[in-house]
Amino acid sequence: MTRQQRVVLAVAVLASFVSFLDGTVVTVALPAIAGDLGGGLSTEQWVVDAYLVTLGAFILVAGSLSDVWGRIVVLRIGLIGFGLTSLAIAAAPTAEFLIVARALQGIAGALLVPSSLALITSAFRGPAQARAIGIWTGATTVAMIAGPLIGGIFVDTLSWRLVFLVNVLPIGVTMWLLARLGQRDHRRPGARVDILGAILCAAGLGGIVFALIEQPSLGWASPVIWLPGAIGILSFASFLVRQHTARDPMMPLDLFRSRNFWAGNLATVFVYAALSLNGFVVSVYLQQGAGLPATLAGLASLPSTVLMILLSSRMGALAGRFGPRLFMTLGPLVMAAGALLLLNVRGDFDYWTQVLPGVVIWGLGLTATVSPLTAAVLGAIETERSGIASAVNNAVSRVAGLLAIAAVSAVVGGSLDLGGFHRAAVVAAALMVLGAAASFFGIRNLPADTGARS
Repeated sequence: MTRQQRVVLAVAVLASFVSFLDGTVVTVALPAIAGDLGGGLSTEQWVVDAYLVTLGAFILVAGSLSDVWGRIVVLRIGLIGFGLTSLAIAAAPTAEFLIVARALQGIAGALLVPSSLALITSAFRGPAQARAIGIWTGATTVAMIAGPLIGGIFVDTLSWRLVFLVNVLPIGVTMWLLARLGQRDHRRPGARVDILGAILCAAGLGGIVFALIEQPSLGWASPVIWLPGAIGILSFASFLVRQHTARDPMMPLDLFRSRNFWAGNLATVFVYAALSLNGFVVSVYLQQGAGLPATLAGLASLPSTVLMILLSSRMGALAGRFGPRLFMTLGPLVMAAGALLLLNVRGDFDYWTQVLPGVVIWGLGLTATVSPLTAAVLGAIETERSGIASAVNNAVSRVAGLLAIAAVSAVVGGSLDLGGFHRAAVVAAALMVLGAAASFFGIRNLPADTGARS
């Protein structure tokens, strides 16, 4: 890599790291937050999903803003906004205040991921791009997996409030690197932001998620449940119609004409739904069901983190050489096996024999899947549209996780006891099998020199 490429990669990794870390570091702190501010499982779900609703809705807007204002400007705004909302969350006096602040933080987080990944695709080409994406994926996925460990340490030794301030250092370093980048910002002439589309998307996701989370308390027959749910479904359907008719849509539907793009995003739905469901359920159950302190619950995912650090770059390079289809098929199947191994968890809990084998297998499958998946989706689209392509794929992954966590109560049967934990493991495995099937039947390995054109 040239010096410029190294700086670009560092900026992309750190900016995305902030968003991914904060999205997962909170998971292990959920029991402490609910214990302090009240609300039980519903509060725990909303603390996660308030962030994911706005992240999923506005990550598409961020792709358009990058075209209008430039990727570097959008990154700076996102970093500043993320820092300010983190301070607000740390000082939250009530659960309602915290949930609103998390929603605002999701908007800031939405500005970080698409722009940072678009910087990589504009600075690297060919196998070097696949390897750079592998490094980016490894670092950001490590943030997703290491978040519970960091959160656990803060919860047990300090306070859950300080969990939300761990991103201060990476934000500062990223701002400093952006100042040193010295790269001319890229703007697309005539680009506009689809404000109506953003409102419809946010209303659609918000209504659906509200109905899923609150349904166990009030029931589907309650107008407080079915009315927001119906409005959400109609709003999201209107959003899709809007994207078909808008002059400058924030999610251009013609992207899905590319086979690898639609197949990769379909696989993303299943894989990231399973990832979010498994991460939420394991972190919460190990504390509330198995009785582990927050730090040990976070340490449970450490083997997966180590595997990601050691192997992600290599997997990205191999996918660039041999194509992503094999990795995207076998990886989710391996993760499905890891999820099913969690059925060994019993009332007489033992981490080493009941949890560790599943975590290791899960980590191997995750490492084999994520880099090739990202490379396949972005490699399916022309380089000049990489910003919006990455925004769409990231939105798909966040919405998949959002809906999976919103449906936790339905999956576990209203209570996250041992039986609910086992049901969640089976559902996660089934989702991974569907992800493998989508990859096997949908993905095609493209010649290395053709880029996106199939």
